[in-house]
Amino acid sequence: MSALHRIGFANIPTSRHPDDGLHLTDAYILSAVRCAPPENKPRPEEITRCLDHLEGELAHLSNVRVVVALGKIGFDAWLQLLKRRGVKPSPRPQFGHGVVTKMGDGLPLLIGCYHPSRQNTNTGKLTPRMMETVFRRARRILDSELSD
Repeated sequence: MSALHRIGFANIPTSRHPDDGLHLTDAYILSAVRCAPPENKPRPEEITRCLDHLEGELAHLSNVRVVVALGKIGFDAWLQLLKRRGVKPSPRPQFGHGVVTKMGDGLPLLIGCYHPSRQNTNTGKLTPRMMETVFRRARRILDSELSD
């Protein structure tokens, strides 16, 4: 959350409960998987079952221009959702931290980001600076579209 705050997407650096005053600007957080699966590793069928929830939330977001996919699971869920909508990019985009992928005309850009899990943050696979870099890239993309 602090990276979102530093870039201007969030009004406070940390959110601890629903009534703490957090407001997001030009950002919305979706979850590809709605349950806590065994060993915190969702199976493909669990991800597929949760796509209805993801699609339902997206139906209320009319102006999505950039998607930051947290982790390969989020990345793959987004591609699965696009496939469900009849969009199948070829070649299939590969997940990579900080990699920006154009999905096609009229579709949001997709940016991969390592998931901010304890496993990734405690080992240094994902640092605050790396996370901030991804959200700065998203902010620059949004700002450049507004100035066009």
